[in-house]
Amino acid sequence: MKLEGRVALVSGSGRGIGRAIALKLASEGARVVVNDLDADPAMEVVEAIRAAGGEAVACLGSVAATDFAERFVGTAVETFKGLDIVVNNAGYTWDNVIQKMTDEQWYAMLDVHLTAPFRILRAAQPVIRAQAKADADAGRRVVRKVVNISSVAGLFGNAGQTNYSTAKAGIVGMTMTLAKEWGRLATTVNCVAYGFIKTRLTEVTADAAATASIDGRDIKVGVNPDLMAMIEKTIPLGRGGTPDEAAGAVYMFCIPESDYVSGQTLICSGGLTGI
Repeated sequence: MKLEGRVALVSGSGRGIGRAIALKLASEGARVVVNDLDADPAMEVVEAIRAAGGEAVACLGSVAATDFAERFVGTAVETFKGLDIVVNNAGYTWDNVIQKMTDEQWYAMLDVHLTAPFRILRAAQPVIRAQAKADADAGRRVVRKVVNISSVAGLFGNAGQTNYSTAKAGIVGMTMTLAKEWGRLATTVNCVAYGFIKTRLTEVTADAAATASIDGRDIKVGVNPDLMAMIEKTIPLGRGGTPDEAAGAVYMFCIPESDYVSGQTLICSGGLTGI
């Protein structure tokens, strides 16, 4: 129970990678604020954590909403009286080549992948600062953790993803900057850049018209079987990753063993180092 008593925010944790992160942190003792756009998946994760003997509460809504960050942080403080771990995971892709990309597509990706983490961390800073001061006054050593989620697309680019790649590159810059700002608060700030992870958005499907409703938009999802086979051939480990494996990379940055690691980006991609 390396995270016993810690309070964690995990955005986008009703499904996929975020769900796996929430369950992993909770399994090690963290009390988790679960977030999703929809009530049913969020509450399913909350109930799974509680059934395993953990503590969790849901904070519903879009991370891109202007009032979300204060609600999210406020839920942790009001319910669990503190904040120790922030995982900025929520997101999706909305692809197009640049000449066909609309302003709506561009800003949607920046809003969810870059502006939302900025607002959440801005709202969290006064809470973390006050806790750090209280710890110092009491002679306690407590290291808090921020883990932002990027992508290999943000490090190397990816055709058809100007919006997504730009946002994911930006979160790397935010990570390095806050690592320098928040070191004095005994808080590490790191980043995990994912390669191909198998989630509902990347499931194999022959249906070229498959979509999912995300934040009021019908977003194309799924990967053609032939394309999937080609993608997996480029991955040194020969396959896409699972949500549980993706969660493990985040967990590494949350445990005490990484208390002196900050400002770093860890690539979790099965060995894939370019696209």
